[in-house]
Amino acid sequence: MTASPLEQLAPGQADEALLDAYSGAVSAAVAAARPAVVHIEVGAAGSPAGAGSGFFISPDGYLLTNSHVVHGAGAPRVLLADGRSLSADLVGDDPDSDLAVLRVSADEISHLVLADSGAVRLGQVAIAIGSPMGFQQTATAGIVSGLGRSLRGASGRLIDNVIQTDAALNPGNSGGPLVDSRGEVIGVNTAIIRPAQGICFAIASNTARWVAAWLIKEGRIRRSFIGVAGQTVPLLRKLVHHHRLAQEAGVLVAGIEPGSPAALAGLAEGDIVLALDGSPTPGVDALHKLLTGERVGERAIVTFLRGVELRRHAIIPLEIPGSR
Repeated sequence: MTASPLEQLAPGQADEALLDAYSGAVSAAVAAARPAVVHIEVGAAGSPAGAGSGFFISPDGYLLTNSHVVHGAGAPRVLLADGRSLSADLVGDDPDSDLAVLRVSADEISHLVLADSGAVRLGQVAIAIGSPMGFQQTATAGIVSGLGRSLRGASGRLIDNVIQTDAALNPGNSGGPLVDSRGEVIGVNTAIIRPAQGICFAIASNTARWVAAWLIKEGRIRRSFIGVAGQTVPLLRKLVHHHRLAQEAGVLVAGIEPGSPAALAGLAEGDIVLALDGSPTPGVDALHKLLTGERVGERAIVTFLRGVELRRHAIIPLEIPGSR
């Protein structure tokens, strides 16, 4: 049996070869990705300028960043890797996913490919590029530390399928790309946990692709609502067994907006919502996930407990007013 090239080397030489291979892979990925990464500066009346990162996703000037980098700010400017400084227009902003799309008018723009984040594996190389603390075109490398994480956005909704990495992120990295060894984007860097070290998060590229497409098309993401203030509560075991429920928690209706879909459907404070169109709602976050744009104006069946009685009423979710 023929030994592999690494096995033919002395132990020290094999280690050096592995390190050289890793170094080469990281350097190549950074070289491929960095021309498309930008530094973003924003300002608002009466407040100091803020900054973040972003990256181009098309040759016609569309770029992705975090919503929290540009939300509520005016006149963003982007500094390209080649030194050009350009004004940018806000195409769309979605605080629920912490993503935003900007656009600049320029020629000869490099852009990055959004990889399939569903194919990302625990332990694979992850490289972050951005402008931490204003140091532009900074690259840090690590691995994918966790998959399928959830992160609560500024709006209170959960962002699902978040990628955890130990590639160092700092303020200013927000909105920059997390790339794989091919220089393709697997996530959009978004958050760190202080004072922890090596626990950083990126919004998965599949989420970013979907959100960016809708922001470019409509400038916003449509989401629906039913008009309840709710909280997750456990169900009494007797009720779970009596009604043969497949869940042990639901959404307690703590308040109802007058004239809302919930009010029109006859829900009342104290009811516990169990399902929407047969999909269980064991908590507030589960209910939020079901209230997508596709449900706007569409009749659905809400299943809920009123006291010990199981009820089902028709409800028509509406679009969240002014959602952007």
